[in-house]
Amino acid sequence: MTLNPRQREAVEHGSGPLLILAAAGSGKTRVLAHRIARLVASGEVRPEEILAVTFTNKAARELVSRCESLVGNAARSLWAGTFHGIGARLLRRHADVLGYDSDFTIFDADDQKRLLKDILEESDLDTTLFTPEGLRSFIESAKNEGKRPGDPGIRAGDPFSRKYAELFAVYQARLARLSAMDFGDLIAGVLELFRSRPELLARYQNVFRHVLVDEYQDTNHAQYLMVSSLASGHGNICVVGDDDQSIYGWRGASLRNILEFERDFPGATVVRLDQNYRSTGTIIRAAGAVIANNRSRMPKSIWTDNPPGDRIRLYEAADERDEARYIVERLKALGSRRGDAAVFYRTNAQSRAIEDALVQAGIPYVIVGATRFYERREIKDLLAYLRFVHNPDDDLSLARIINVPTRGIGRTTWDTLRKRASLNATSVWASAPSALTELKTSARTRTAEFVTTV
Repeated sequence: MTLNPRQREAVEHGSGPLLILAAAGSGKTRVLAHRIARLVASGEVRPEEILAVTFTNKAARELVSRCESLVGNAARSLWAGTFHGIGARLLRRHADVLGYDSDFTIFDADDQKRLLKDILEESDLDTTLFTPEGLRSFIESAKNEGKRPGDPGIRAGDPFSRKYAELFAVYQARLARLSAMDFGDLIAGVLELFRSRPELLARYQNVFRHVLVDEYQDTNHAQYLMVSSLASGHGNICVVGDDDQSIYGWRGASLRNILEFERDFPGATVVRLDQNYRSTGTIIRAAGAVIANNRSRMPKSIWTDNPPGDRIRLYEAADERDEARYIVERLKALGSRRGDAAVFYRTNAQSRAIEDALVQAGIPYVIVGATRFYERREIKDLLAYLRFVHNPDDDLSLARIINVPTRGIGRTTWDTLRKRASLNATSVWASAPSALTELKTSARTRTAEFVTTV
């Protein structure tokens, strides 16, 4: 496929800010790759002077791969990655400026929740009002806005929010003591780095002579501050996105970033990629009719040269079971082509009814982007309880549930119970009463309570 006129306009744009409004299926990755390749091939910049920020690591790998097919191994020198990946790379280089070691730990959500739980317990607050998840949400929102614990505005508002702001400061101090950062810090830390060391910002403004950002409609304010700071020296910022595809407002994305791009970067060129290469004409017309009702959007009209295709079917199900039954019927009707079908649902909880129906119909399936319902930890725990009740000699199920929920029955206690069962040539449950005497007092008490409860 050759570049169409609008794609070529975006690829051949010179210096200065550029907004590419890319409708779904309009070839935006192709345009990004060709634009980078043109910059490199023309000798305007070296590959390592190009920063390309993508929404996912997979998208970054795809972009580099496409660039490599156009300009060869030079593409491997690009700075390409997610906001968090680029942020971590910069912070590893300059961690000492923020008082960190370069090998700082990056906390995931579970690590974060455990630390927040400890902080709340130590604060002696009412944990029914102040929860780890509530505090985590407050901190994430603040970091998405580029705010720090000491910022005046963050302590404003009701007493509840002010207390969370105090705990935010405690949390950050504890992270520093542990030489750890959470995912929000990978952006907030870069902003702090640039604020505290303006010479570092100036250095990277010179290093990154062209900044390109994919999925710009899903960036938050902190991410906007990061890329706009880097591009403020030369103004060579190219963002690709579609305000009609913004779906991450619930986790901090700010639609204003794309709607107000021309105000943020005066003199910006706007190129609209409105030809769809992926979908049928029927789908394009239906999607356009729905999107036209969006209140805040930039004017655009999607079109395609593709054939009309099948008509869209609408089925109003009575409940989730009826919906799952209809899906199975439609899949059966496809015959050998059902392997080409995809079933989309809005929340992971909806998968249960669909999976049950597929299993009963003997239709194999693959869950993408989520854990299978019956492989989820809580479901496995519940099934282990049921299996153990059915068969008390099932040592595997007992091993899973003996400390779920947490009862203080740890590995040492379990090993003692298991060894006694082995000596008695019985199941752990059968030999548990005789094994109690071999346990320390506290462990014996907790295990005895479990035995009598079950």
